[in-house]
Amino acid sequence: MTRDQFDAYCSGLKAATHVIQWGNASVWKVGGKIFAICSKWGAGDGQKISFKCGDMSYALLCEQDGIVPAPYLARAKWVQLETAKAMSNKDIKLYIQQAHSIITGKLTKAKRAELGL
Repeated sequence: MTRDQFDAYCSGLKAATHVIQWGNASVWKVGGKIFAICSKWGAGDGQKISFKCGDMSYALLCEQDGIVPAPYLARAKWVQLETAKAMSNKDIKLYIQQAHSIITGKLTKAKRAELGL
């Protein structure tokens, strides 16, 4: 998935907002909390996609080739796709949707209502 495809998909998620942070990383948030990032963090060339996971998904994904605990965010159960072939675009979209849902679920009822979630 390219950065443009990543941004296009994330922009379609309800109440998602976008900022550029940390050396040109594309950061997507809901209610001010990050759910997905596309950046050049770490070693190697190319963009790397990172997203929030549930506990089980985190454990399973970290066992797969090309997927590692996300730098700086692993303690909060984030993974990073190290290569473009680590996961299909379809699966990336499913995990980003799940990340959006996880973060949405952590927002207060008042914040969810304010955002129409």
